[in-house]
Amino acid sequence: MDRIAAALERMAPPPLENPDFTSASAFLWHADPDALEPVDQVNRVDIGLLVGIDRSRNTLVENTRQFAAGLPANNALLWGARGMGKSSLVKAVHAAVQADFPELKLIEVQREDLPSIGRLLGHLRKSEARFLLFCDDLSFSHDDEHYKSLKAVLDGGIAGRPENVVFYATSNRRHLMPRDMIENERSTAISPSEATEEKVSLSDRFGLWLGFHPCSQDEYLAMISGYCAEHGVEVDPETLRAEAIEWQATRGGRSGRVAWQFFTDLAGRKGVKL
Repeated sequence: MDRIAAALERMAPPPLENPDFTSASAFLWHADPDALEPVDQVNRVDIGLLVGIDRSRNTLVENTRQFAAGLPANNALLWGARGMGKSSLVKAVHAAVQADFPELKLIEVQREDLPSIGRLLGHLRKSEARFLLFCDDLSFSHDDEHYKSLKAVLDGGIAGRPENVVFYATSNRRHLMPRDMIENERSTAISPSEATEEKVSLSDRFGLWLGFHPCSQDEYLAMISGYCAEHGVEVDPETLRAEAIEWQATRGGRSGRVAWQFFTDLAGRKGVKL
C-alpha cells in the first residue's frame, strides 16, 4: 500500500503550497510538478561593467525602479544582436534595484513552461512581494503555440495581470517570430493581414522595446579593460589591445560575449581566478 501511495503521488503530486519568497531573491519556475526553486547565487555581472548599452540600461533601470516602488511600469522586450548583454542587463538591473527594494524578486521562466504561467501568476498574486518574470532567448517557430500562452500573461486575461508582476524577455528577433513565418502567412492565408497581425501582435504587448546592436571596436576594448580593472588582471595596454583585436578577428565579430571569452582566456593565462 505504501508503494502504491508513493506511485500515485509521483503521478499526481500535491499542488504547490504558498512559496516562501523570503528564502531568496531569485527563483526558477518548474512545471510538472509546479515548483519554485530558490537560487542562492545568481550568475550575473555588475551593472557598471556593461559597456555600450547606456540608453537601454538607463531605461530599464528606471522602469524597474518604478515597478519596485509600486508605480506603473511596462513589460520589456530586449531584442537584437547576440552576445550584447541582453540577459546580463536584466540580471544586473535586478541586483541594482533590489539593493534599494529588497521585496523585488526575480523569477526565471523557461519558454517551454509558458503554458503553466497562469498557475504561477496565481501564486504570485497572493504575495506582498513584487516579481520580475524573466524569459531568456524567447522565440517561436512556425508550429509553436506557446506564444498564445504568453499573450495571456502580458494582457492578463479576464483577471488582469497581477499588479505585483512585470515581464521581461530577451530575443534575437524583434517580433519573436521568424521572418519567413510572417511572410508565409501573408502569402498563404485567406486574410493575409489578419494572419500576420496575430503573429506580430505578441511583441506589441511589450510596452518597452530596447534594441541591442553590434558594438564598435572601442566599446569592445572598453569592456575588456573594465573586466581587467574589476578582477585585478594587469597587462600592458598595447599587448592587451593587440591580443583582443586578434581574438575578435578569429571569432568573426565583436560583442560583449566575445569580450568576456577573451578575458576568461586572459585571466586563465595570468593565473587569476574569477
